[in-house]
Amino acid sequence: MWEHTHTTETTPFDWHRLKSVPPMNDFLDHPILTVQQHILREQQKFPGSSGEFSFLLSGITLAAKMIAAQVQRAGLTDILGTHGDINVQGEVQQKLDVYANKVLLHCLRIRESVAVLASEENEQPLTVHNGSPNARYVVVFDPLDGSSNIDVAVSVGTTFCILRRDPSSDQTSDEEESLRDVLQPGTKIIAAGYVVYGSSTILVYSAGNGVHGFTLDPAIGAFVMSHENIRIPDQGKYYSVNESHSDSFPPSDKQFLQQVRQGKVGNQIYASRYVGSMVSDIHRTLLKGGVFMYPPTASHSDGKLRLVYEANPIAFLVEQAGGEALSGKIRVLDIVPESIHQRTPIVAGGKVEMEAYRACW
Repeated sequence: MWEHTHTTETTPFDWHRLKSVPPMNDFLDHPILTVQQHILREQQKFPGSSGEFSFLLSGITLAAKMIAAQVQRAGLTDILGTHGDINVQGEVQQKLDVYANKVLLHCLRIRESVAVLASEENEQPLTVHNGSPNARYVVVFDPLDGSSNIDVAVSVGTTFCILRRDPSSDQTSDEEESLRDVLQPGTKIIAAGYVVYGSSTILVYSAGNGVHGFTLDPAIGAFVMSHENIRIPDQGKYYSVNESHSDSFPPSDKQFLQQVRQGKVGNQIYASRYVGSMVSDIHRTLLKGGVFMYPPTASHSDGKLRLVYEANPIAFLVEQAGGEALSGKIRVLDIVPESIHQRTPIVAGGKVEMEAYRACW
C-alpha cells in the first residue's frame, strides 16, 4: 500500500521537514478532561455515590449534542421558521423549540433516576418512572432560549436545573404532587447549567462546587474542559440590557443604569453589549464581568424571564462564580415559585456592580 505514496528518487523527501513538525506530546501539554470524567471525579468526593446522578447529566450532554447538530445545520435543512403552534407562554413556537424539547424529554425520561420533568414548552410537569425508588430527581429546563434568533444566525442556548424530589413523595403520577416537586426555591437546586450554541458549543454547569465550562469538540464528539473554575470578575466593563424599554424601568433600575452610563460605578467606563439571547448575554457576563439586567417593564410588569428554568439556573451559576443575582431587593434563589411558568425580574453581575445596584434602592 505504501508504494502509492512514497517519494521517488527525482523528488527526494526532505527529512529536515520532520524537525518542524511538533511532537504529539506538544499537543497534549494539558490533560484532556471530558465533562463525564469531571462529573465522575467530583462524585468520588462523596462516598457511597451510586453514579445515577452522572448518568442523569449524561442525558443532558447527549441532548445538547443533538441540538447543536441541528443548530449548525439550520438553513440547510427544514428546521428554520415557526412550527405554527402557540406554547403555554402565548409565544409562537419555532421548529427548533419543538425539536429541542422532544430531544431533552427523550434523553432524560429514559434515565430511571428522573422522577419529574418540566419544560417551558409544556403546560404541566411530566411524571416518569412511577413507583421507582430510584426516581429521586426533578429536571426543569428551557429547551431553546432565544430560538427566534436562529433565522438570523444569532447564538441561542439551553438552560436547566436539577432538584431533588421530596423524599416524602409517594412516587405516584399525581399532578399536584409533581407540581410541588417542581415549585421549589432556587436554594434547593443541586445542579444547574446552560449550553450556548454559537461559534462553538459550550456547556457551563455547577453542582455546587464551582462553575466549569466544557467546549464540544466535534472531532471526538465530546465536551472537553475549557473553562475551569469560572469566577466572575469583581468588576467588568460591559452592561447588558434592552435599553429600548428603559423609559418604563422602575426608578431604582433607571438610576443604576444612568450611573453605569455615566461611569459612576467604580469609575469604570462601561460599554453596552446586548445580544438578545439570554444565555449568550449571561455567558459573556460570567466570563468578562459586568452586569446583566432584565427589569420589569410596562409590557412585562412581573419581568419577562421565567423563574424556575431561566432565572434560577442563571442565579445559581452567578452565585457559584462569586457574583450576585437579585429580583428587586430579593435574592432570586430565595423566591418560592407559585407556578411553573412564573416570571421574575433579574439583575445579575459582579460584586462592584451589584453593590452599586443595591445602593439605588
